[in-house]
Amino acid sequence: MSGTRTLLSDTIARAASEDRAALIAYLPAGFPTVDGGIEAVKAVLDGGADIVEVGLPHSDPVLDGPIIQTADDIALRGGVRIADVLRTVREAHAATGKPVLVMTYWNPIDRYGVERFTAELAEAGGAGCILPDLPVEESAVWREHADKNELATVFVVAPSSKDARIARITEAGSGFVYAASLMGVTGTRESVGVQAQDLVQRTRATTSLPVCVGLGVSNATQAAEVAAFADGVIVGSAFVKLLLDAPDTPSGLAAVRGLAGELAAGVRRRGPEAS
Repeated sequence: MSGTRTLLSDTIARAASEDRAALIAYLPAGFPTVDGGIEAVKAVLDGGADIVEVGLPHSDPVLDGPIIQTADDIALRGGVRIADVLRTVREAHAATGKPVLVMTYWNPIDRYGVERFTAELAEAGGAGCILPDLPVEESAVWREHADKNELATVFVVAPSSKDARIARITEAGSGFVYAASLMGVTGTRESVGVQAQDLVQRTRATTSLPVCVGLGVSNATQAAEVAAFADGVIVGSAFVKLLLDAPDTPSGLAAVRGLAGELAAGVRRRGPEAS
């Protein structure tokens, strides 16, 4: 099976044609268990997410806040492996037909083997990879194999990124650009921050790729606010927290499915900036 990079682009474009932003959910593989994690990914997609990012749990997740770090630790103590991440991608995509990406730090891929990882991700029906800590200057080998397997390479830009740096990042990327709306680690916040809109504008000046905003969105009101100026709204910690707080797996699945529905309504409502 070839990669589903085109499905990813088509999904974001379809959302735009409906005058809304795409809803992109994040959940780590292997949390609360491998099987439970697969069901959680399916639940957010069934609940209304257009796209999902499956996190590859890492022992030193420098971009991730305490909520996701806690989930990663549970997954790692449960023995999650890259094979489990790929199984999560395969089963979620097969069940829903929606695009599924992997979000991972570079070291696990480097150790696993770039050629092997890209081939197996494509075979699993993956749409691509988000690589928050891979410098563009060191990404040629990755991009060569990703392109061969029709996988998107999503890079991250931040408010601290200079315009010239953003241009270099967006030139090398594909699928969409991940705009980190706040400096620091991920996590839900009271406000998504005024930096997000400026970052989106600066990024759009360099590329025709969609620009999707993550880090901080946790409810429908915030989703509508970000949807007013971004092509996609990325939500992770809010979903993970519901699973962490749930008394049992069925309750957690119902909670994340419900939040996905609320957020899906939010990106359709959009905020006052949309007019």
